[in-house]
Amino acid sequence: MGPRILVTGIASAAGRTVAAQLEARGLPYLGSDARADTRADARADTRQAETVPAAAAVRLLPPTDPDMILDLRRLVDREAINVIIPTLTVELPVLAAARAGFAQDVRIIVGDPAAVALANDHLFTTWALEAAGIPVPRFGVPGDLAAAPASLAGLSGPVVVKPRVFEGSRGVHVLAGTASVTWKNMPTGQLVQEFIPGADYVCLVFGTPARNAMAPVAVVLEKTRTPYGRAGSDEVSRRVPASEAGDVRKLGLAAVRTLGLTGPVQVQIRRRADGNPVVLGVCATLGENSTWAPEMLDAVLATFMLPAFNPASFRRCPAIPADALG
Repeated sequence: MGPRILVTGIASAAGRTVAAQLEARGLPYLGSDARADTRADARADTRQAETVPAAAAVRLLPPTDPDMILDLRRLVDREAINVIIPTLTVELPVLAAARAGFAQDVRIIVGDPAAVALANDHLFTTWALEAAGIPVPRFGVPGDLAAAPASLAGLSGPVVVKPRVFEGSRGVHVLAGTASVTWKNMPTGQLVQEFIPGADYVCLVFGTPARNAMAPVAVVLEKTRTPYGRAGSDEVSRRVPASEAGDVRKLGLAAVRTLGLTGPVQVQIRRRADGNPVVLGVCATLGENSTWAPEMLDAVLATFMLPAFNPASFRRCPAIPADALG
């Protein structure tokens, strides 16, 4: 039996992009979203009108609802879904933690719960990468900066303030400096990072576990250079040829391996003024930029075709050997 695919967040830009790629391959799928009238919501955005496929969409409970997994499981059982492709970051920790609640043959394209939880919080991600020697911007949190002003020594220039939990470009602000900021009045749940001025990239990685026959995929995209949090800051200007930006590609792969992520991951990378790349953040889902790298979706589909692929990540835990039951 071939894959019966569910794309969550179908009304989002990422969901529409994944759906369009599936349609271009002639693969049937079902879309779901927590928003009402998903078909109308998607088509209301005229910029995306040509990429919105004519597919069924089902309204599900939002990820914050305790019964969301029950709702999703009923849908999966009713429609005989065997591949779930999440496109919303907010869903990932819930889906990663609930994989064991689905049938053995249902692939949920999300990494291990611990790795996903680590990547879901920018502060935890930065701690983990820094501890492993992966270059990151100098950083802090408002509470620490208020309690120890001396720690601002490394943040003397422009800084970026963003929510610790990924929200795209929403809520991201660039401050010209730190001298006039009253850190104790800053909302909690924020990360403060040194502003990195150089070339802006996103490295799309499909992480694979150790000792797996399938090699990881890594594609580098160069983004339009605009200030953080402004319109256009997530626009891709080109796909970087494999012969270029090898250091960015290696850094993206190293970040994904360090965090223990499997499946599709977006690694945000910028170059310092001296040209050295640093990791700004990680988003462990198949996003809108995957349209530039069709091999990312190919890798997702390959996990269905290869029964032995990464059972610890995309399938329920392997069956317990009979001799272990006594």
